[in-house]
This record gives sequence, C-alpha cells and structure tokens, in this order.
Amino acid sequence: MGNPVKKLILASTSVYRRELLERLGIPFTVVSPQVDETPLPGETTTDLALRLAKAKAAAVAKDHPEAWVIGSDQVADLCGAAIGKPGNFERAKAQLQLMRGATVTFQTALCLMHGYQETTLNVPTEVKFRDLPDAALEAYLLAEQPYDCAGSAKSEGMGIALLESIKSDDPTALIGLPLIALSGLLRNAGFAIPHQD
Repeated sequence: MGNPVKKLILASTSVYRRELLERLGIPFTVVSPQVDETPLPGETTTDLALRLAKAKAAAVAKDHPEAWVIGSDQVADLCGAAIGKPGNFERAKAQLQLMRGATVTFQTALCLMHGYQETTLNVPTEVKFRDLPDAALEAYLLAEQPYDCAGSAKSEGMGIALLESIKSDDPTALIGLPLIALSGLLRNAGFAIPHQD
C-alpha cells in the first residue's frame, strides 16, 4: 500500500492499441509520438517494427522521464516486402488481391521504456489468406472499411472471414499489441496484473 503509483503511458495514436491495453485494467494515459515511420534502405520488416516501437517509446519517454512508456509498431510482411496501411478502397483492394492465397507475417514489436531501462521484443503472427474472388474482397472492404489497418483486414471483425489460419503465440499481437508479452514486461516492472485499486 505504501508503494508509489507507477505512471504508465501508451505512446500511440491507435484506437486498437488503446482498447487492447484497457483489457489489463491498469490506469494509463495516451501520448502521441512524433516519429518518422519511413523504412531505412535494406531494413527488414522485423527490424523496422522493432526500431519504430523503440522510437515511439523514446519520443514520449524523453518528455515523461518518470513514466513507464509502451511503444508498439506492426509491419505486415509479404515475401520480405512491407505492406502498410492502405488509406483508401483502391489500395486496400490491391493489397488483398496481392495477399490472396498467400501467407503474410505480421511483425508486432513492443518496447517498454523507463529512464535508461528498455526491453524490446517482437511477436510474429503468420496469417494465411483465403483465395477469394474480387467480389468477396470488395464486399468486405465496403462493409468494414479497414483502410487504417496494415494488410487491409481486421481479424477482430469481419476480416476474420478472409483468413484461412492464424499462427501466433499471442492472439492480440495481430490486432496491434501483444498483451501476453506486455503483461510479462509490466509484471517484471512491478505492475500488479490483474490490477487492484
């Protein structure tokens, strides 16, 4: 009871990550990190995700040195090429056509930072997409409009119907924040999970 309250910050503008972190019941605030997400020449998708997760945490941690800061980033990888957020219907359709019948690896990186302490890890998720006709892809996109999701499909929504299989050690990693891994990091940092007031 005499322990000081630990301050937790999620360095993200993602509504999906915020909703996932709320599942743990720990009080936290959200701060938008200002980070250039342009890939470096020759950078692998795993290295890109790890670098951006750390950069997001660091961008917020420098202004909040007393806090524990969570940074996370996800990069969809199709045959070594990064697939970003489509932004609109046409690009989303092109992405889904490209991934039709293929296996895409979603690299979801996580960083927990406090002062000079930092732990960064990556949780990969292999997703096999169904080989569906254009009409099915178009119907899905018009119904759910997943234009802010890397890979153009929300597995937590109707997008699950586009998938044949998901392989991962952490089912929330695909949505954007690996809670199994994060719970371990937060416990190691002294947070009580499940949280008690």
